[in-house]
Amino acid sequence: MADTMIFLQLFWVFFIIGLFTFGGGYAMLSLIQTQVVTAHSWLTESAFTDIVAISQMTPGPVGINCATYVGYEVVREAGASHLIAILGSFTATLAVVLPSFIIVLTIVRFYTKFHNNKIFEGVMSWLRPAVVGLIGAAAIILMFKVNWIDAKPVISIVRENFTDWISWGLFAAATVASLCFKIGPIPIILAGGALGLLIY
Repeated sequence: MADTMIFLQLFWVFFIIGLFTFGGGYAMLSLIQTQVVTAHSWLTESAFTDIVAISQMTPGPVGINCATYVGYEVVREAGASHLIAILGSFTATLAVVLPSFIIVLTIVRFYTKFHNNKIFEGVMSWLRPAVVGLIGAAAIILMFKVNWIDAKPVISIVRENFTDWISWGLFAAATVASLCFKIGPIPIILAGGALGLLIY
């Protein structure tokens, strides 16, 4: 049976993630990975990568989907039953959307007054590049692991995510298809799943 503390920790972690995430679900992924894999060691890098892949394939915002899956897996790993683990999903999902709900509800009344304000526009102009950086960080975190040895970073590939050269080939093909041929994410995901089924 899962300890009650795991629900409180889940709620607090995802509430903070929801409170300090700007730019949507992909920007949220690096924060979730830092808390779930690095800070609390609830999941392995490989398990988190699988959750991200599933979250991208299911309908809805990827960050919220990820929170839902992580909540389930964390409580399940703590020894809870399937039904109790669903409560973990609900806890993480509620926590991650609650800050946005409260903030949007608060500022929606003031937005029409301030959206042309120079200070507001200045803040937005600084947030946009930060969001791009967070999205990029999410991709890098899934690919590379950084260990600090004697105050120097040692970068290594996350082997669980790239088990062989075929994985690297699929990664390269998806990148070329997206950047060069402007193919949407859904066909790439479906093609990757089909190829993975055939190859592995």
